[in-house]
Amino acid sequence: MSSLAVTVIQTALYWEDKPANLAMLTQKINALQPGAEVVVLPEMFSTGFSMNPARLAEKMDGATLQWMKETASGKKIILTGSIIIEEEGRYYNRLLWVRPDGVVGYYDKRHRFAFAGEDQQYTAGNKRLIASVKGWRINLQVCYDLRFPVWARQSRHPYQPGAYPEYDVLIYVANWPQKRSTAWKTLLQARAIENQCYTVGVNRTGSDGNNIYHSGDSMIVDPLGELLYHQGDKEDVFTCILHKEKLDEVRTKFPFWKDADHFIIDPGLNKDEDE
Repeated sequence: MSSLAVTVIQTALYWEDKPANLAMLTQKINALQPGAEVVVLPEMFSTGFSMNPARLAEKMDGATLQWMKETASGKKIILTGSIIIEEEGRYYNRLLWVRPDGVVGYYDKRHRFAFAGEDQQYTAGNKRLIASVKGWRINLQVCYDLRFPVWARQSRHPYQPGAYPEYDVLIYVANWPQKRSTAWKTLLQARAIENQCYTVGVNRTGSDGNNIYHSGDSMIVDPLGELLYHQGDKEDVFTCILHKEKLDEVRTKFPFWKDADHFIIDPGLNKDEDE
């Protein structure tokens, strides 16, 4: 129970073509070796990062979530990634956390990428999702959220008996352009170091329908900021075993988080999903 197998799927995406993307991802997931536990897909994995939600959005009972449920159940994995969801006339860039038993948690992207007009098309989320699996607590975020450290910052510190770090793993799913890949790589390491946690960033590759090129650069970073995995601009599927003993060792030997500034993110902005 002290380890967690996280699989990243770095792939090109078919522009606004859900059937093609789901068929491609089905092949990749079906090829996974036994032992995969959490499988991470890119942001808007069924469409690419599209500003056409009126045409592409689904309800929560739509085909893509049904595919995620069937895939998670069939492979006995937790499957996560974001898609376009419509609720009550509003559109969300929604990360879904789908367990093999069919239970679904979700997180709506908080920080919308105004540079691309995302703020004009999508509604911002107002709650974080910290999921639990095998004793690990996982903070789930989306792409542009990476630039805003307070939203990811550990906010539980030992000022009172029984306090503890809020989560053990940060996961970012993304469609992050190659032009700003230096920021992507640097910030993933920074989030790991400052929060003393494992950090996983899963990005797509290839050009999208707007001729924006994505260089991948998916990464898994340990609590000291050391790279456990990095892949450039080619497609890749990789499973990394995260070790709780390593995490506890770092936090015990280097208890920097005890000296952090005390602050509280509004409790109404947190949502826990326990397995």
